Amino acid sequence: MQAGSGSNEEGQALAEERSPLMAPRLMPLGDSAILIRFADRLTLEANAAAIAFSRNIRAADLSGVIEIVPNLVSVLVRYDPQRIGYNALCGEIRIVGASYTGEESWATHRVPIFYGGEHGPDLAAVAESLGLDMPKFIQLHSAASLTVLSTGFAPGFVYCGLHSEALSMPRREAVRSFVPPGSVLFAARQTAIAATSIPTGWSVIGRTKFINFDPGTMPPTRIRAGDKVTFEVAS
Repeated sequence: MQAGSGSNEEGQALAEERSPLMAPRLMPLGDSAILIRFADRLTLEANAAAIAFSRNIRAADLSGVIEIVPNLVSVLVRYDPQRIGYNALCGEIRIVGASYTGEESWATHRVPIFYGGEHGPDLAAVAESLGLDMPKFIQLHSAASLTVLSTGFAPGFVYCGLHSEALSMPRREAVRSFVPPGSVLFAARQTAIAATSIPTGWSVIGRTKFINFDPGTMPPTRIRAGDKVTFEVAS
């Protein structure tokens, strides 16, 4: 289980890939929230824009903003309408977006995975559905460097993607009521890592000792949206 920060050169290269920001759509959610949406479907470009925008808003420390929640292709901003109105906040948000520089550094995390067997009961079925044998699937799955698209859903939960089209398959029809912490989940060209026990409709392809949640530390998670993740076969 290892994690390390990428070099300055890597950070600069990633920043260049993520700049400039896409033009978002702003829409009200009730009387105290704004949804900033960059696309109607998941793309790496829209995801990068949402991540960058959320960090820029947080850094701007806008008056009246209570909470900033990035998602795969959008950012939810909750605010106090007693302190700032919708139109005024939209104006501030647009200024923040226009001032984005793209200067950001990103960590790289290596995640060892115990593939298949009791740790990954769905691996054989996943490989078969993709027309691959298990060794070939593992090779393809562990070869790519993925972006952390989002965190959340459950404490420490991490969404990573996007895999190539060759590894595209839907969620399972049946939902498991429980998978243990460290479960490595696969669906929709994404790999997710569960840090706590959760229900899931994703295929379970392995397990890792890399647990992205420790309530006794500050911050309690090590991985943040925008970081890079590489997988390797655990020994």
